[in-house]
Amino acid sequence: MQDIKTEPITEQQIDEMKNLTGSYEALFSRIALKFRAWKLNEKKLTEKDYRKYILEEYTFLKRPVIIKGDKIFIGNSPKNVAAAKEELKKK
Repeated sequence: MQDIKTEPITEQQIDEMKNLTGSYEALFSRIALKFRAWKLNEKKLTEKDYRKYILEEYTFLKRPVIIKGDKIFIGNSPKNVAAAKEELKKK
């Protein structure tokens, strides 16, 4: 459990999450208020950009992120939350 507002994610952590998902874009939240405030919606972002912005501003990381072993669950969609709960029940 990590509160990324008070304990920012590290480069190592974001890279580990990217390795599990396959892309930084999968970790990036376009619904963050700063997405439009910073006019990122008007730019074509690259994987390098997604990584940079997530490290710069915690609100750009989709939350929650749950990692168990080699499985990762990103975001709060009902389907994703249910899948994460099921995985966490396993030993």
